[in-house]
Amino acid sequence: MTDLDLDALLAGDDDTAPFTVLCVDDESNILAALRRLFRGAGYRVLVAEGGAAALQQLEQEHIDLVISDMRMPGMSGADFLTEVRARWPDVVRILLTGYADMQSTIQAINQANISRYIAKPWEDDEVLTVVREALSVKRLEREKARLDGVVLRQNAELKRLNSSLEDKVRARTAELEMAMQDATNAHDKLKKTFITLIRVFSSLIEMRAGKLAGLSRGIADLARQIATRLELPENDRQDIFIAGLLHGIGKIGLPDTLLGKPFAQQTLEERNTYGKYPIKGQAALMALEQLQNPARLIRNQHERFDGLGFPDRLAGMQIPMGARILGLANDYENMQAGMITGKPMSRTEAIHNIESGRNKRYDPDVLDAFLAIVGTAEVVNPREREVRSRELEAGMVLARDLIAAGVMLLAKDYMLDQRLIGQIRHFEETDGTALKIFIQVK
Repeated sequence: MTDLDLDALLAGDDDTAPFTVLCVDDESNILAALRRLFRGAGYRVLVAEGGAAALQQLEQEHIDLVISDMRMPGMSGADFLTEVRARWPDVVRILLTGYADMQSTIQAINQANISRYIAKPWEDDEVLTVVREALSVKRLEREKARLDGVVLRQNAELKRLNSSLEDKVRARTAELEMAMQDATNAHDKLKKTFITLIRVFSSLIEMRAGKLAGLSRGIADLARQIATRLELPENDRQDIFIAGLLHGIGKIGLPDTLLGKPFAQQTLEERNTYGKYPIKGQAALMALEQLQNPARLIRNQHERFDGLGFPDRLAGMQIPMGARILGLANDYENMQAGMITGKPMSRTEAIHNIESGRNKRYDPDVLDAFLAIVGTAEVVNPREREVRSRELEAGMVLARDLIAAGVMLLAKDYMLDQRLIGQIRHFEETDGTALKIFIQVK
């Protein structure tokens, strides 16, 4: 990356002093590296050589976040983090692992309910971003709990007020409403942070994708447009969008040679390996309650309307509507990227191929909604305007995610200040590329 402070863009909060981070590894050089990294970021850092020593530290110290290696003698990272979850459920749990540890990583996700995992070797900026975002969520959870407590206390006091004290009742009611609004705002902020984390995680997954970086966002956007055209409920649209962003999470364990190989050029053995990624994708998200529906859509994204798809050979209405939408959007974007036949298709060729799959690969209702979208010229959104970085002013709000090389720098609805504007301009000068920036028009 360049000098652009990606960590600052994603988090925007330097209040890290109160948090204590425990680093666990059997290699002292790794611990030393992590200690330097986190101390430089302002955290209080503790280290432990192995799971047993780390458990002793947890018994004696207040720990906010644990980052543990997977492979350690005596007690693996997955076993250690499972124990941490059982005894200290509020401690944020992050796993360091290599691609070869995929099965153990899935175990850690399912049993230890880890917040995130980081592939080794890591990038310092990536580690800092992951830790900072995780602790930001923890900070919001603390604040929401505090505000909930305020609401409960004020409600109890309201009940004991004498009915004759009307003025006091009105004053207390106003305070209660303000506290409830604060709690609602904190909840909304937590939800927005969750979606932003999904987008960031999707970008990190695609860092291996090379020229295909950004494909997941295209799939997610198209799938949401189709769901909107079909007038699905907002919750279903959100689940479909998230499934689009994370549709390829099960590919994390695939070798690089297979990851970028078009389907038509894969051997039978490679297709068998590739065909397991939707199942692994669902398994990776199984422990996260908020992602149960997107995980099911990810599993069924390659089912066909005629029942000849995989992995469960579902047919017709047996396939969840979201999976029928996701499968079509996935095929359309991959056709144009050359990941089906090996030759990139034009927009017209891709549409023709999609149309030929009516009642075979695709639900006719979903196909009709898709054709209604791609068959019309793009309409300019009157609520957004594309600008150059030199036109940016403090207070402007992004109308779209700010993307560079498939990595999200800033999320939609982010309000810009002078510091961020300077970093955006510096990024363009250093990287030699002009970012596509869309701001909201009031």
